[in-house]
Amino acid sequence: MPELPEVETVVRGLRAVLPGRRILEVRLGKTDFIENPAALEENLPGARIGAVKRYGKFLLLELESASTDEAARELALLIHLGMTGQLVTCPPDARVAPHTHVFLALDDGKELRYTDIRRFGSMQLLADGAREKALGSLGADPLEMTEEQFAAAIGSRRARVKALLLDQHVVSGIGNIYADESLWRARIHPMRIGATLKRDEIHRLYRAVRDVLNEAIRLRGSSVSDYVDSSGQRGEFQLRHRVYQREGKKCFRCGAKIRRAIVAGRSSHFCPSCQRAPRTRPQVAGGGL
Repeated sequence: MPELPEVETVVRGLRAVLPGRRILEVRLGKTDFIENPAALEENLPGARIGAVKRYGKFLLLELESASTDEAARELALLIHLGMTGQLVTCPPDARVAPHTHVFLALDDGKELRYTDIRRFGSMQLLADGAREKALGSLGADPLEMTEEQFAAAIGSRRARVKALLLDQHVVSGIGNIYADESLWRARIHPMRIGATLKRDEIHRLYRAVRDVLNEAIRLRGSSVSDYVDSSGQRGEFQLRHRVYQREGKKCFRCGAKIRRAIVAGRSSHFCPSCQRAPRTRPQVAGGGL
């Protein structure tokens, strides 16, 4: 599933080409992932794209509607890429990838296309004032949090630290890949309770999360499945993974074999030597993912 670095990479790519462009036409395929498809068909043609922003794992296109109704002029298109969503710009005569469900014709002669094999993503047109309702429950962005804010969010809760990192109401944007990589870099076991972390451990985890996310953004994300950036190119951070999906392989730091356990219902990869388990050891899952 695209996480913060992948969505940020897509946003930066789209930010370079979309602001100022006007949407001329909307064509839809399957629409079961779209809330109110008719609203897109009615309101997007003629709308001008303003800012392109990211909120956690969500991508948002701010729009200036062509409507003469002043109350309906400020709109936003909220997109979640789900597990396999791709959002790319291309010439209209470019090969149409299978499972492409949304085509937005732009006034520069290009198209913005949304492709999603499994259709676990979502797309929603937000009227003015609806943004807070849709995004207000998200936790703070880890790249914008101070260390004190991060410590309050993670170190005050009696839940597994891996679960806290994945909880979008606590910290927004982090998923399984970057939680595992950050915990490995900070030498913290995923089963540790947030409230039991010492101050120096919170500091290490805060720095690790920021370093991992920024490095992943620099390398345009992790392409471990279907993810590509807004130009259709794969990322490279998967080449730097140290624990994620490396069960049974040697730890890059100490040589011990990477193990996998189920934490918060998700596969969690860790080094049993570098990341010491709490007193109650997790039940290790057998087999691969």
